[in-house]
Amino acid sequence: MTGSRTVQGGGHESAHGTAPESAPVAASETASGTTPGTAHVENVGAFDIRRFIGALIGLFGLLLTLMGLFAHSAADLEKTGGVNANLWAGLAMLAVAVAFEVWARVDPIRIVVQDNDEGAEVPKDIAPVD
Repeated sequence: MTGSRTVQGGGHESAHGTAPESAPVAASETASGTTPGTAHVENVGAFDIRRFIGALIGLFGLLLTLMGLFAHSAADLEKTGGVNANLWAGLAMLAVAVAFEVWARVDPIRIVVQDNDEGAEVPKDIAPVD
């Protein structure tokens, strides 16, 4: 497994609405050292904070790009020294949004999910994969 990460959510469904990726986990892989029979690994999927950040940056980037393409004037170009600042800033933000999405897909955050003991407050126990 890759370096230590923090758990950011307990998603049980991936971003595309399919079943989460899960696999049995050995006791040595769980943070609490539980039995391997009840534990499995899942991706946090749509609940990954990088997806939210990328979506917001992408939305603002799209708005700036559209403003740069359709709502710029000679006065705007004069203020920026002949550079269409909205267009270039929007394109840069779109590139950053794509980078966040690629990062979330290439290196997903994985968590160990297992059933809790009978009578526990929450039915599932979630721990980071180290």
